[in-house]
Amino acid sequence: MIMTHPGLPLYWAYAIGIMMLLLGLLTMAVKAPTTSASRSISLAKLPLIGGLFRFLTKYTWPLLLLKIAFAALFITVITAGLWGTPIVERNLATTLTWNLWWTGIIIAILFSGSAWCALCPWDNIASWLVNHSIWRHSNSHSRLQLKVPNMLRSVWPASLLFIGFTWLELGVGIVASPYATAMLALLMLILATTTLALFEGKAFCRYMCPVGRTVGAYSQLAPIALRPIDSEICRNCKTLECFHGSDKIAPCPTKLVMGRLQENTYCTSCGNCTQSCPSSNVSWQLRSPSSEAIKEAKPHMDEAFFLLILLSLTLFHGLTMLDYWEVYLSEMAQLINDSGQLIISFSIGLAATLILPILIYCLCIGLTQRVLKNSLDTVVTKLSFNKLFSGFAFVSLPLAFSYHIAHNLTHFVRESSDWLSLVANPLGIGAEPLSMMDKHMRHMEMMVSENTLFIMQGVIIAIGFVIAAQVIRHRGHRLFAAQGITLLPMILFAALVTGFNLWMLVQPMTMRM
Repeated sequence: MIMTHPGLPLYWAYAIGIMMLLLGLLTMAVKAPTTSASRSISLAKLPLIGGLFRFLTKYTWPLLLLKIAFAALFITVITAGLWGTPIVERNLATTLTWNLWWTGIIIAILFSGSAWCALCPWDNIASWLVNHSIWRHSNSHSRLQLKVPNMLRSVWPASLLFIGFTWLELGVGIVASPYATAMLALLMLILATTTLALFEGKAFCRYMCPVGRTVGAYSQLAPIALRPIDSEICRNCKTLECFHGSDKIAPCPTKLVMGRLQENTYCTSCGNCTQSCPSSNVSWQLRSPSSEAIKEAKPHMDEAFFLLILLSLTLFHGLTMLDYWEVYLSEMAQLINDSGQLIISFSIGLAATLILPILIYCLCIGLTQRVLKNSLDTVVTKLSFNKLFSGFAFVSLPLAFSYHIAHNLTHFVRESSDWLSLVANPLGIGAEPLSMMDKHMRHMEMMVSENTLFIMQGVIIAIGFVIAAQVIRHRGHRLFAAQGITLLPMILFAALVTGFNLWMLVQPMTMRM
């Protein structure tokens, strides 16, 4: 018997639909203000919490202790997955990875930006293995330091791995296998270690890691980031220790210059720049939420495709947990004579869901280009499709992020595990499968009330559309001098995606475990 969660009440969908209509009209009617870079405040200067951030910035050992703690947890997950019980809900590997970790790091982005990358056990364990020390700050001479091949110098490797992970998670079903979950984690560790030993910098983090690229993309919406305290000091800096490193501190692993940094995409929050800067001019900054996605981040084609793939895969995760998905699989399997795990039918559905949003986006970009060419501005008429495609792609970020959180909140709130029992017995030795009564009780004993969950989901989806509208308005005006009716195709794209997100949230959702 498959248990499902009730969907969002219809009145939320109607209310958000009305909001989208009004906001869409307002976006076309009101011209975007001409503003400079967003202001920020150093968290180290704030009362009460300022001392904590100064302490964390000055000393390296607190971060090191956190790295060791997460590495130990990672090893525990591997151990539980390889040698623990195959019962999904009784094994720490599957419950921690799929119910808590993936939801937790996405929510944590709201409060810590890309800080997860600094704690990532894949990269940290790889660094300790390659550098032969957990204390060493400078580059190890045991690395080959080869130049990354041109074919890998983009986020396409991360995009392809993300698609592959989704296929393994939902198609092959590793989410229901502690052993497969552990093997996937080990595979990522091997990939991180190999690339670190072979290539200069951290090629795995910058180009290949689907989790890191997802965190980097979403952190463009975060209100917190590592930035210069005084931009004038950075402008006058000649030595660029933040980029080159110092005698004791390694260079920036993803080759960023702090004084020129405008986006969080590739920042791993490793802290090298805070430690190497001779003027102590780098700190955690509090800034306007979503400022990067709205107006500051620079568009690149490979990153634009990653954002759209991220949106498509986020929608696909939700779609596969609806009753409609089972109906589709059955009908497709009969049509093509698929059997067994229905991998072929699943792959066709994945490909269609991956491609369709991108095609719709391309259609909206094409319509925008045509509308702009009909304007009187001769400069605008020279805009290429690629520039429009990459410039507006940031609209997909808030749409994907809002649904990602709203969807996972259901699993997180309704599928709470007995964490005390799991921690006490992470391998699930001697544990029995949950009975239907146990599952029903967990379903009923929610962390928050059902109405509170619905309010949170509705507000999150609404905020996602609000930010998407801001992205369209500011980027349309600042990059392409577009306003008024010329913004309509992109507003329709945001409304269509949000409407589909709402439709999925209204439907009953299958339990993950």
